[in-house]
Amino acid sequence: MAKEKISADQLISVIISGIEDVKGKEINLLDLRDIENTVCDYFIICEGTSNTQVNAIVNSVQKKVSKELKDNPWHTEGVDNAEWVLIDYVNVVVHVFQKHVREFYDIESLWGDAKTTVIETSY
Repeated sequence: MAKEKISADQLISVIISGIEDVKGKEINLLDLRDIENTVCDYFIICEGTSNTQVNAIVNSVQKKVSKELKDNPWHTEGVDNAEWVLIDYVNVVVHVFQKHVREFYDIESLWGDAKTTVIETSY
């Protein structure tokens, strides 16, 4: 039986929900579809306040996507240091930073041409 195709909107919604479940901060969605030669369609960028929270965000996202959409990341990187963890779902790539690392790399500025949506949280 063929696996049902998951829409990017579904995946983004579940990922953001997973981030919010453990109170990830400063969530931004970057739409890269109108930029030439990008590696994916969307970046979701957020931050945690410590290694523990960064790992909690990563675990929450992976569990929620696995449970609700029956999908696993193609690749995950940075879990050992938990300062910048990348979760690659092919068309959607999640970046979970600690604040100082996020400020240093400033990915939002590097992808300044992307349409950015700030996700409002209620906490």
